[in-house]
Amino acid sequence: MTDSPQWTKLTPSPPVTATDIRRWAIATYWPERPPALYVDEEYAATTRWAGIIAPRDFNPFAWLLTTPPAPDGAARSDFPRHPHVMNGGQADRYGAPIRPGDVISTRSRLAGVRSRVTRLGDTRFVSTEEEWVNQGHELVRLRTGTLLRYAS
Repeated sequence: MTDSPQWTKLTPSPPVTATDIRRWAIATYWPERPPALYVDEEYAATTRWAGIIAPRDFNPFAWLLTTPPAPDGAARSDFPRHPHVMNGGQADRYGAPIRPGDVISTRSRLAGVRSRVTRLGDTRFVSTEEEWVNQGHELVRLRTGTLLRYAS
């Protein structure tokens, strides 16, 4: 691993539509009614956003047939003694909201790898970052995550 992990190439989503946002909101709030900000253009026009925005958990990549590339090293085969993987947690920082017409691009990178002995045995903590930006290069979301790779 280099001192300065490289970002993967930006991978764009299809343009986000108001229908995509409405469907996501209806599905995630079901059986409750979703907030009007996500589904009612007339109401949303009266808010500080001046239009519909997507819920923070909206994923414009959910409909793609392929997944965005993993950061270099995140899934490398140089962890042969660590065949088991467990989610060690993630944290999101949000920026600009996603709106109809946005094209969101994502890129990711390996942020670091540390090793230590835990109750699970020899364990590697693999940290990654995933960044989403809109077509104006505004940060939409930055996700930091950790995977635990262990042998036992």
